[in-house]
Amino acid sequence: MNPSRTSRVPLAALALALAVLAAGCGDAGGLRGAGPTATAISPARLWPELPAASSPAWYYGEAETETVKGVTAPGDDIHKVDPVAVVRAEIATHPDVYTADNSPYTGTAAGMAACGRKGRSGTGRTGGSGTGACPVLRAYYRDLTGDGRDDMALGFRLLPGNGTAVRVYTFQRHRLVQIMANDDAVTAVELAGRAVIIRSPSQIPGYEYRTQWTWDADQKAMLLTRDEFLRTGKPKRTHAPRASSSASTSSAASSSVSSSASAR
Repeated sequence: MNPSRTSRVPLAALALALAVLAAGCGDAGGLRGAGPTATAISPARLWPELPAASSPAWYYGEAETETVKGVTAPGDDIHKVDPVAVVRAEIATHPDVYTADNSPYTGTAAGMAACGRKGRSGTGRTGGSGTGACPVLRAYYRDLTGDGRDDMALGFRLLPGNGTAVRVYTFQRHRLVQIMANDDAVTAVELAGRAVIIRSPSQIPGYEYRTQWTWDADQKAMLLTRDEFLRTGKPKRTHAPRASSSASTSSAASSSVSSSASAR
């Protein structure tokens, strides 16, 4: 037997075993490339020669607060505040919106007469579902200002239309203060942490508007901190039904009658 040949075999086997072990370790914890990374592009400022604006072009209602007149609670406990009384106080404060001639929400003022009656929406302090005669919705409570005390999120329907008023109230120096107000057509309202999120329908199928209101300690109000136009899913396709021959005949006959009536 050739001694050189016999010495190469174990060495080759040992090298193969080490290679297998090394490959196994690499699969278990080695780093792998994630593919090419997109090049970062810095923001490009457009029209730098334009003069800076000194005032906003539109009013967004920042830092809009209002003291609720005539509504108090023992120990500034907002859970003891009557939501119906709060809405009635707003109606009394803004007659141009609710009770005056040609005001847009006369239906809301008229519907308040039903609040608090037995068997109707709006029973007592808890408000109602807003689906019956009373336009006041159920009140929700959460610490939205970060002071360790609950605040009240309240809604009521803006009648005779399909809008919803969303309000947030807190006590400041023993006074009930409205710290947020928004009127819109509403799909949903959510409380996320210390923010109020309002979702509103869009005329474009598959999209919605979403605004977020967040407490600002300097302004002592909830400010509009995010305004988005978001995709919610694929729009549902609707197929127009095909008219039958009898329906087409009836339609043609109706058109003939309408034409004759118009001619007379």
